[in-house]
Amino acid sequence: MEDFVFELEFKVRDYECDIQGVVNNSVYQNYLEHTRHEYLKSLNIDFAELAERGIFLMVKRVEIDYQRPLKSGDSFISVLRMERISQLRFGFVQHIYRLPDKKLMVKGLVIGTSVNKRGRPELPEELIKVWGFE
Repeated sequence: MEDFVFELEFKVRDYECDIQGVVNNSVYQNYLEHTRHEYLKSLNIDFAELAERGIFLMVKRVEIDYQRPLKSGDSFISVLRMERISQLRFGFVQHIYRLPDKKLMVKGLVIGTSVNKRGRPELPEELIKVWGFE
């Protein structure tokens, strides 16, 4: 596994699987999103508080490469690390590994930005610092 800075453990629930008995492809976005939210909470970044201040974090693009399927009852970890994409965009590099064998199941890249009260792209200095983009 690469230099990920955060991980979260999950277990596949029956209702997340499709008729083929594997996790439906759309459910992986839920896993990745929940991991991002928990990561931000771990850094004391609060969506509601940011929005009150006129800072809105937004997803611009999601890329997911499915390597292998998860099945009902599988345990797995979802991991992430941050990378700077451009002056105004950041990326969450995210992978999902099945447990206990740590086989790579999914690779994802979620590109985001921040928009101010006027709807203009603006990446606040506090986020640049907490994510180590300096």
